[in-house]
Amino acid sequence: MVATSVEGNVQLVTFKLGQEEYGIDIMQVREIIKLVPITRIPGAAATVEGVMELRNEIIPVVDLRSTFGIDGVPGIESRIIVVSVNSTTIGLMVDAVSEVLRLRQDSIEPLPDVVKVSLSTSNCVRGVARLDKRLVLVVDLDRLLSDVLALTA
Repeated sequence: MVATSVEGNVQLVTFKLGQEEYGIDIMQVREIIKLVPITRIPGAAATVEGVMELRNEIIPVVDLRSTFGIDGVPGIESRIIVVSVNSTTIGLMVDAVSEVLRLRQDSIEPLPDVVKVSLSTSNCVRGVARLDKRLVLVVDLDRLLSDVLALTA
């Protein structure tokens, strides 16, 4: 769920995965860091890259490219977005972090039904924010993380 202010505005941290741009609720973002060493966990789900240490806390890291079925490898602009959802902290590996957007809640449109039926990860995409010359897919972190945690259980 995306938090709204009294004025009906939302703030999203936007990031790139391949050529596409995604956004998550800024209220769920703890911090954004450069890539750090990640320890792989044998037998973990394919989307779980491993774990990292951040200020004496062990945090699982999820590769959002593989979660959404996007090919590629980490590059110089890759980052880890550390998020907290329902007292769970997870790192999300992304190709690049773009900006913080402030937009009206009503500028986020639901996905068309034909797209929802064809995507296995569509329940993690809450809608599409229409901006001047681009579209930003708005990710529902609650659903995404519950799906990822179900895979690792």
